[in-house]
Amino acid sequence: MNPAIPMLAAGLMLVAAPPAALAQANYPTQPVRMIAITGPGSGVDIFARLVAGELSARAGQQFFVDNRPGAGSTIASAAVARAKPDGYNLLVTTSSFAISPAIYRSIPYDSLHDFAPITMGVSAPNVMVVHPSLPVKSVREMIAFAKARADRGDPIFYASGGNGTNGHMATALFLSMAQIRMTHVPYKSGSHATIDLIAGQVPMMTDSMPSLMLHVRAGKLRALGVSSALRAASAPDIPTIAEAGVPGYESAQWYGLFAPAGTPQEILSWLHKEVIAILHTAKVKERLAVDGLDVVANSSDEFTALIKADIAKWTKVVKTTGIPLM
Repeated sequence: MNPAIPMLAAGLMLVAAPPAALAQANYPTQPVRMIAITGPGSGVDIFARLVAGELSARAGQQFFVDNRPGAGSTIASAAVARAKPDGYNLLVTTSSFAISPAIYRSIPYDSLHDFAPITMGVSAPNVMVVHPSLPVKSVREMIAFAKARADRGDPIFYASGGNGTNGHMATALFLSMAQIRMTHVPYKSGSHATIDLIAGQVPMMTDSMPSLMLHVRAGKLRALGVSSALRAASAPDIPTIAEAGVPGYESAQWYGLFAPAGTPQEILSWLHKEVIAILHTAKVKERLAVDGLDVVANSSDEFTALIKADIAKWTKVVKTTGIPLM
């Protein structure tokens, strides 16, 4: 046999190999930046670092988290929208991604056209918490206390990780449905807001369970209710806000992964396959459940449809509640 024949056959097989196989063999060849919209210690940061660690082990290349909080998640989102679409700059964000188009007059990207949604990884209820010094132990007591303070011209302040964040909008929806008034104090990130909340500088906040439940369990904060329709499996003793005083209230939060628009489909498919596999491993699901996070791991098409529906939902909330555009 001509010794050149096996080499020729191997070359033909390489040429004929499907693009997905080639992409999976060639990506990643360098560290991958996962830009998170919040600071260290937040719920989405915890999720991002968990996924990054697992991807690093699977890919043999480092996936690392780059925290870029601020401006209601638009700083991090804009950085990814401008990035080269080669799979080496990814966005890890929350449902704030779908709120920004509703609350900002102008953002430096197009939420529906400048990104390639990969998957909505998890969903989780928010939890409403107060500083232990506040003399309320339930949602109903919170409503009565806020009304009494407002009648005296002494409104209560509430913190959030910034204008247009999920925590801000979840509280605004609560205030509207409960027909009470509070004064919003936006911070650069949820982590900064939590520090001041624990210190007693602000008395109340609504944010993701992963970022707040550690402090609730330590006795540094008091939980009044969760924002989901059903009680959280990880904290069944905390009532829902709906059952505790505001019927019909619901406001969940999701964490998702995006790439810049134009990223090769082979890379998107590889990322989707690997992230889905990671989220469905027993150890990852158990770790996420501790923080009240439920694995969703949907398709990119399902995620895209959800984003469109969420943008419409929050646009309506902004108009209904009279939140001023920024």
